[in-house]
Amino acid sequence: MAITASLIKELRERTGGGYMDCKKALEASQGDLEKAIEILRKSGQVKAAKKAGRIAAEGIIVVKLNNENNVAVMVEVNTETDFVARDQNLVSFAHKVADLALLQHCTDVEKLRGLILEGNKTVADCLQDIIAKLGENINVRRQILMSAPYIGSYVHNTRIGVLVGLSAADVQLGKDIAMHIAASKPQAVAITDFPQDILAKEKEIYLAQVASSGKPQAILEKMIAGKVQKFVSENTLLGQPFVKDLTVTVADILKKANANVLAFNRFEVGEGITREATDFAAEVKATVAKSQ
Repeated sequence: MAITASLIKELRERTGGGYMDCKKALEASQGDLEKAIEILRKSGQVKAAKKAGRIAAEGIIVVKLNNENNVAVMVEVNTETDFVARDQNLVSFAHKVADLALLQHCTDVEKLRGLILEGNKTVADCLQDIIAKLGENINVRRQILMSAPYIGSYVHNTRIGVLVGLSAADVQLGKDIAMHIAASKPQAVAITDFPQDILAKEKEIYLAQVASSGKPQAILEKMIAGKVQKFVSENTLLGQPFVKDLTVTVADILKKANANVLAFNRFEVGEGITREATDFAAEVKATVAKSQ
């Protein structure tokens, strides 16, 4: 029986197996879907697919630089537990994926998952293999490609990663600014490019805080404007006190070095992922109830 692309697609949808694994299973089963599923179950592929619904909020951040070509990438690979995030198989996989993203100048994580990583296996195929091997849901969650005249970077304990694009090559400055961003979490380089959605939300919060004060509207507006200005200053890179010398701002450090920050990206493992709250006492009670 001919192994068609649609047949492989159906098997992948039913099992979550990699493309080549599904193709080989169908070839071995001569196109019999049920037998192919059995083959994949024996190899661990279906087991891996079942883990895909579990929350993966731990993981590792990997940064790769090529300042000769003025380009860098940062990749986040998520796991369910910190223990697996430290496993050398996972670490090796994450670095290979980041190397591939840098080599291919990949700008999109979906495209990255479809690139060939090893032999004839894509990143997605290799991901299924490592899920089956390590027994957890693992996900190549996001990546960023940066291009700039010079790129500084910093990775803190594999959990926080920063890329910062500078207008001029300065190794120490690049590292210092990246470390500052890792520690201080600015949300924009300058006031002019501050995210408007964040600004609107802060104004809404401040308005709610002062609404019941009974003060005239003109006074309230000045109070809100002052709070917003302070918030923007505290969360804008150029206005923040420099972490290595709080007597000067980041803007002062850059001016002294005759350099500008063109852009930055900061990843923190698991940020934005909703973690499940586990009630262990309730779990124990439920287990006891089932056993009675």
